[in-house]
Amino acid sequence: MKVAAAALAMLLIAAPVAAAAQTAGAAPSRTILFIGNSFTQGAHSAVRNWRSSTVTDLNRAGYGGVPALFKAFTEQVGLNYTVSLETQGGKSLGFHYDERRGLFDKPWDVVVLQEFSTLNRERPGDPSATVTDTRRLASLLQRRNPKVQIDLMATWSRADLTYRQKSRWSGTDIAKMGNDLLAASEEVCRQVPAVRQVLPVGTAWNRAFTSGVADPNPYDGIAFGTLGLWAYDHYHGSVAGYYLEALVVFGAITGVDPVTLGKDERAADELGLSDRQAVALQTVARDELASRRGGKCMISVR
Repeated sequence: MKVAAAALAMLLIAAPVAAAAQTAGAAPSRTILFIGNSFTQGAHSAVRNWRSSTVTDLNRAGYGGVPALFKAFTEQVGLNYTVSLETQGGKSLGFHYDERRGLFDKPWDVVVLQEFSTLNRERPGDPSATVTDTRRLASLLQRRNPKVQIDLMATWSRADLTYRQKSRWSGTDIAKMGNDLLAASEEVCRQVPAVRQVLPVGTAWNRAFTSGVADPNPYDGIAFGTLGLWAYDHYHGSVAGYYLEALVVFGAITGVDPVTLGKDERAADELGLSDRQAVALQTVARDELASRRGGKCMISVR
């Protein structure tokens, strides 16, 4: 069983880090745009403004966020990405198309779309509006670059909606909201052919809970030796939560095994994660990506 799991994980590695580092100077440049809200910004954590000078915030708000983490990871493995973000807290993908499309109406190699945390405010979990808005965004992006890679992020269970606030997820297992968001995102992917894959961030959080890396209930304290993935509002991510988000995005888009970043990964050190915590989160991301390889809307290895 362990041998099979290890073999599956190794299939995720599209380009060994050693080889990538040797060709760092010759690595072709790719552009990537992140469109999203506070979950992309890294809101309510030190991630939000971290290394903002390494990315281009199209709104000039000075955010680094998950895009800056992605940039740092790619640099450490010798890849060359020019990273931009267009974000607005609390907004849907429809807002970005209606109000901000002039900022990103140009060619991109890769675009990551991140929807509102419940998909739809009035009908939580309903992907209908996300289908419409993703289709509109995809049409715009493909007019500029017919070969653009469009990926849709599936985000995490909100502890506040599971343990405290009245919602469709009240009283359910903490994994359910993340699983529902993944299923809804896969439905969007099936209905919008331009979307290549779903980035399983929320189910990576679930894996962190079941593997003992992270505590699943912030309201009863964080168990010794585990990480808290939510910020103080039990809604947004903590440094660890956003770090895991960025690892999933990095592994899915580049095809590089997140574990190859290793215990000396620089962003983790700068943001206050220990070597052990960084490797534990890298392993969670690697295992979640490896479990979702192949087929439409799932992770593809280049």
